[in-house]
Amino acid sequence: MFNLGAPELLLIFLVVLLLFGGSKLPELARGLGKAIRNFKEEAEGIRREIEKAAEPSPPPSPEKKEPSEQPAAKQS
Repeated sequence: MFNLGAPELLLIFLVVLLLFGGSKLPELARGLGKAIRNFKEEAEGIRREIEKAAEPSPPPSPEKKEPSEQPAAKQS
């Protein structure tokens, strides 16, 4: 995808180390890990919601109809 090899990754790591210092790297890595984990959880939740919405709904259950009350005929 990005075609990054070991030398490129090492250079990126060194630049980050120079910018943020050694004491901040664990904190940055921890924050990045949490962000990636949250993203994956949310993506999974959205996927489940889409699959749930795509499932066919069950047919409606037959309702029991009560006999309709008809007015009694007048006797003359």
